[in-house]
Amino acid sequence: MTPALTGIHHLTAVSADAPGNHAFYTRVLGMRLVKRTVNQDDTSAYHLFYGDGVASPGSDITFFEWPVAPERRGTNAIIRTALRVSGEPTIRWWAARFAEHGVKHDQPVVRDGRLTLDFEDPEGQRLALIDDGGAGEAHPWDASPVPAEHQIRGLGPITASVPVLETTDLVLTHVLGMRKVRDYTLPSASPVHVYAMGEGGPAAEYHVAVEPHLPQARQGAGSVHHVAFRTPDEKEYAGWIERLNGLRIPSSGAVDRYYFRSLYFREPNGILFEIATDGPGFDVDEPLATIGEKLALPPFLEPKRAAIERGLKPLS
Repeated sequence: MTPALTGIHHLTAVSADAPGNHAFYTRVLGMRLVKRTVNQDDTSAYHLFYGDGVASPGSDITFFEWPVAPERRGTNAIIRTALRVSGEPTIRWWAARFAEHGVKHDQPVVRDGRLTLDFEDPEGQRLALIDDGGAGEAHPWDASPVPAEHQIRGLGPITASVPVLETTDLVLTHVLGMRKVRDYTLPSASPVHVYAMGEGGPAAEYHVAVEPHLPQARQGAGSVHHVAFRTPDEKEYAGWIERLNGLRIPSSGAVDRYYFRSLYFREPNGILFEIATDGPGFDVDEPLATIGEKLALPPFLEPKRAAIERGLKPLS
């Protein structure tokens, strides 16, 4: 029996400007910095997590800060990250806010049956706001500059580009147990195939655009590093390790990230996948009321705190 995936856990992207990144995601998008930490495999780099008011699993867009050139756009990459909001008035409110703040954006359109507002962050990270119809829970952040009714509720569908669908489809359906539920077409005329996890819906979809005409992407500032899918607990997580091993799919094996457990592998078109547990959560080492205000380090990095802090620039 295939272990459970319930939706998108988080998405991790690349920034070359941590202070600018922090200013945009907290002051313009109004998201909460729910964990200020470092890349556990490269402690010279910030790892910043932005989420909702209570750091819910499935609400986090995260960034590694690396001094790299901008990405080269293309295929074999994740090309857009959707963020969920509620209602057409909210989408219109955001379009006006983006115009006021000079954020590069398109006009709202209905795509895949949902009102969608495409935009980019200052480094060219491709994002979208989608109307999720108000489904599910919302946890606004009281200190956000964005009114509670217009705040970002969590991650929506993640869209990837691949040159060939068949091998990716095989991994999504036969390895990960996702369901192919529908198709639609991008404005570029590229076909997109929609895969659902768990109960489905915008918080539990992975979209795959087939674009063989594009060059291969090169990661850099503004690109996505990986996408993580949610698994609810340690039992399901152990099941995923066993499943990948049984299918002889190369993976990282068990990785303890302290705030959650991780398992990494690449799908055949080169996109890095992570399976991550919902817990223990970001309040395991600091109070929920003050998460993200200070540099948090997992226990194994605490002895190196002084050196790590010296190597990081202030966020504001």
